[in-house]
Amino acid sequence: MIGFWNRREVFIGNSLQKFSETREMLEGNAIKYKYKVASDSHKSAFATTRARTSSFGQNMDFSRTYYIYVHKKDYEKASFILR
Repeated sequence: MIGFWNRREVFIGNSLQKFSETREMLEGNAIKYKYKVASDSHKSAFATTRARTSSFGQNMDFSRTYYIYVHKKDYEKASFILR
């Protein structure tokens, strides 16, 4: 099980393509992983960021941040594969 206490981050980025490639490489080498997607249009107490500021002029390629984590025992192997 990959929990927050025994994981290491191997990828952080805004590119969906790189995120997908990284996941495929890990899967191809039988390395278990977890991922998280953080959106820039998070909700506040009053409204979403998009509702308050709109998305005009925003590069939507950078509206999400992708994170991939592996178990700390697999970190060295995953780092080697992803280089």
